[in-house]
Amino acid sequence: MNFKEIAVNRQSCRNFDSGKCVEKEKIDNILEVARLSPSACNGQPYHITVCSGDVAKKVAKETTSMGMNKFTKDAPVMIVISEKPYVKTAALGAKVKGNDYRSIDIGILSAYITAAACEEGLSSCILGWLNSDKICEICSLDGAVRLVIALGYAKEEDLLRTKKRKNLAEIVTFMD
Repeated sequence: MNFKEIAVNRQSCRNFDSGKCVEKEKIDNILEVARLSPSACNGQPYHITVCSGDVAKKVAKETTSMGMNKFTKDAPVMIVISEKPYVKTAALGAKVKGNDYRSIDIGILSAYITAAACEEGLSSCILGWLNSDKICEICSLDGAVRLVIALGYAKEEDLLRTKKRKNLAEIVTFMD
């Protein structure tokens, strides 16, 4: 699958097959791609915690307040992305430029993870609705949780949806 095919086929899954486990080899491949994702000053200001089994269920529960993300109960893997300190050069750049490089880096990391998952035949959903404190407690983390990615196989009836995106003219300007 080339990158454009991944972009066309990757979608946020909300219908995971709870009976199908994710193979360790596929998770390892995804994590190797994630490790190679770019970050400011190559600082990688994050930590990835891969949760399965009962721990995944506990993490999933902490993404479901106010009726949100009920589908996560069926995801066999929850990838928790927590924040770590900047490296000194990125911290200086963030302060001088007033830019939150850590959030940018976590976004890039998440894109790499979900693209790699798609290439492996897995489905994913990036979750920002979560209880950071509780997930930190569950996973013994010392940095704030910024995103959780639900990961697994989609049920067979979970068909590819038509993507609703702005057209290029709305989001792109060419200048000479």
